[in-house]
Amino acid sequence: MQYRVNPKNNEEISALGFGCMRFHKDEREVERQIRYAIEQGVNYFDTAYMYGNSEAILGRILSKDGLREKVKIATKMPYYMVRKNQDFNRFFNTELERLQTDYIDYYLMHMVTDLKSWRGLCDLGIREWVAEKKSSGRIRNIGFSFHGVQSEFFALLDDYDWDFCMIQFNYLDEYVQAGKAGLEYAGSKGIPVIVMEPLRGGTLVQKLPKEALDLLNHAPVKRSPADWGLRWVLNHPQVLCVLSGMGTRQMVEENIATASDAYPDKLTEEELTLYTGVRDAIRAATKVSCTGCGYCMPCPKDVNIPMCFSSLNDTMIKGKIMSLYWYILMTAEHNASLCVQCGKCESHCPQAIPIREKMKQVQRELEGFPYKPMRFILERVLNKV
Repeated sequence: MQYRVNPKNNEEISALGFGCMRFHKDEREVERQIRYAIEQGVNYFDTAYMYGNSEAILGRILSKDGLREKVKIATKMPYYMVRKNQDFNRFFNTELERLQTDYIDYYLMHMVTDLKSWRGLCDLGIREWVAEKKSSGRIRNIGFSFHGVQSEFFALLDDYDWDFCMIQFNYLDEYVQAGKAGLEYAGSKGIPVIVMEPLRGGTLVQKLPKEALDLLNHAPVKRSPADWGLRWVLNHPQVLCVLSGMGTRQMVEENIATASDAYPDKLTEEELTLYTGVRDAIRAATKVSCTGCGYCMPCPKDVNIPMCFSSLNDTMIKGKIMSLYWYILMTAEHNASLCVQCGKCESHCPQAIPIREKMKQVQRELEGFPYKPMRFILERVLNKV
């Protein structure tokens, strides 16, 4: 495993971090994957208060056989749920209990979008609270995960002495949110950067259009789409660690192999040019830039927003009939026509997607003919199975 040195504290962090947002349903399988990852040198595990039972599962696994002492745990405070100073301890203590630990190595304010949000926390005493927790050793490093525009990222970096930060970064989103300029600015201030969404929620692996796949398949060096995606992020020297949500042992093995030799500034000019071609091919085939992160959920009307957008994008890759088939199966009682245009989802979307407008597009393109007859037939068939 390749390790990169945190310039703030000289800790060696594995270039690959284990993202714990989307665990496998079988906890025994999750434990096997985590144990294997640790054996191979992965030492950074990222979870959050809002990731369902992720913290509790990770806590149960790491409490065995001295595994906790071998890794760094990163988790996050849902600052958007904080209403008073006492909430800081309420959320933090719950996380310590779930994780079965008495300290957090890397603690983040979750999904900060702008300086105003951070200043609101400051008004409630977050600076003093963090100082006390760091003094007592309960928090080792403090940071924030960012989803907003670049100017706000710069403002946040300048407003506080952060130990680290986390941004979305991949070859398709080089200039989105914090972007490359934000990454480089953090680096100039000596602030290490953890990268999330390096494969855009799997989109850069499982849903590449044919034109993009053809470019990768005919490259002089043979690599999987996941390998290409992770390697691009790790090519940036400001990146301390790249997170990957790995659901199978094969994913863990492949990503470890990539992270073990994907060093900064190693990609050739020819390879960098290839990414430009792949990026152009993807953008030509994408209708909505959803990563499937799920921050827009739950919908008050129970619309499965990420699945609706995934199906819309699939029309450019799989064709309308196959995409419609899966749309019906996956959103039968959660389809776009249930949307009442309330806009609640848009205030939580990290990508700033105009969800209400795009929901209308889903309805137009996937719920016109032959949606009703296909749904009728599928429901009849499935009810007989």
